[in-house]
Amino acid sequence: MTRIDDTPPAWDERTRLTTFLDYTRATARAKCDGISAENARKALLPGSPLMTMSGLINHLRWVEYHWFQVVFLGEEDRGPWTDEDPDREMRIAVDFPLTRLLDEYAEQSARYREPVAGNSLDTRAEGAIRDGLHVDLRWILLHLTEETARHNGHLDILREMLDGTTAG
Repeated sequence: MTRIDDTPPAWDERTRLTTFLDYTRATARAKCDGISAENARKALLPGSPLMTMSGLINHLRWVEYHWFQVVFLGEEDRGPWTDEDPDREMRIAVDFPLTRLLDEYAEQSARYREPVAGNSLDTRAEGAIRDGLHVDLRWILLHLTEETARHNGHLDILREMLDGTTAG
């Protein structure tokens, strides 16, 4: 099957960046199609007990929240993590149905279309990252695409281990 959903409808930089981010988001959701509720919560890797399909989807949702709302827009961090439990978004994911996590991820992603469309790619983030650096919107879009694509590989592996489903 030839995939065309990662081909931008226009070839300007913003459209390319947002198309690839949307593509990786859709891929993450597709990896979860048909997974049982029980399997979505299973941790298969002894060295990574938080790595579940539910945990990864919730992580992606909260990563976008952090980069867009906290870093780019400079809002107060109201994420689920704490200093004592920095991976809490992955830990609590197993307490919710995967369908809810996928819906929240889709809603959150849709909410960011407006600030992405309304700002130049060169717009500096209000919030700083390490060492006081203020990244621009372009960097955030690239980073989120990389992060989502990396976790799509994890979702692929987990899905195959759980029920034998492989990507086409």
